Amino acid sequence: MAPRASYTPSPARIDREWPHQVALPDDMCCDHNFGLIAAFCRDNSLHFHTRRVQAVWPNGRYQDMRLHCFAKREKAELFQSRFGGEFFNPADREGGRRGWWPRSGVWTRLLESGPLKVPAILRD
Repeated sequence: MAPRASYTPSPARIDREWPHQVALPDDMCCDHNFGLIAAFCRDNSLHFHTRRVQAVWPNGRYQDMRLHCFAKREKAELFQSRFGGEFFNPADREGGRRGWWPRSGVWTRLLESGPLKVPAILRD
């Protein structure tokens, strides 16, 4: 395993110091959307770290989610009001800090959230 860069906090530290986390589908956070998110966060002084979690539904469907982690709740709420997504509580992980996120209900693919759209190349 490669050593972690000294400027990258450990997953445990992110969960402890940036506990206000907003989950968006990972495929919605790339390409043009990455720039939209970065510009919005820069313009609004939103300092965050990212993590990933795999959301798993009862029917066996799963989806990789990117967590945008903030130190203050109001910053996470501002991000969520712009881009959508769901608040994620690190304590909801099954199987420890690198575990999965059990979901309820029925899985449906999210193709748009606020100004974000899954890039055409990643659509089914």
